[in-house]
Amino acid sequence: MPVKFKVAVIFVQDIDASRAFYEGLLGQKVTMDHGENVEFEGGLSIWDVNHAYEMVYQRAPESDAPLGRKNLELYFESTDIDSVLRQLSGAQVDIVHPIREQPWGQRVFRVHDPDGHVVEVGEPISATILRYHAQGMDAAAVAEWTSMPLEIVEQVIGEA
Repeated sequence: MPVKFKVAVIFVQDIDASRAFYEGLLGQKVTMDHGENVEFEGGLSIWDVNHAYEMVYQRAPESDAPLGRKNLELYFESTDIDSVLRQLSGAQVDIVHPIREQPWGQRVFRVHDPDGHVVEVGEPISATILRYHAQGMDAAAVAEWTSMPLEIVEQVIGEA
């Protein structure tokens, strides 16, 4: 029997603050809102921690329920991460680090959501490939630098 992944759920202290972060600041589209849980397009849901603990454990959470312990990362992509970072900075979101290049060349930054979960926003790897190609690297060099298969790099470059 195959099992198919459908959605990731994170427990949050303040559903309204978390919804404002994901919907208002990161532009995620709400597909369902049941009050105590909100589902976004793409497979992310947020659940009020009290409701979640009642559903899962049939009890109230401990006062130190393990939320945002820097052991979970949610990954998002944008073709304009500079603008996204400016928007989040203007909203006084906790910035973990500014935009930096990963060892494979992708530009990313990380912030904390209202509960302290790590949220990464990166450029699509296709943008990384095109950026290096535009700087004069041939497909083989881009493939080596980004650790992407040459066939993928050639396909991305060919579609540009």
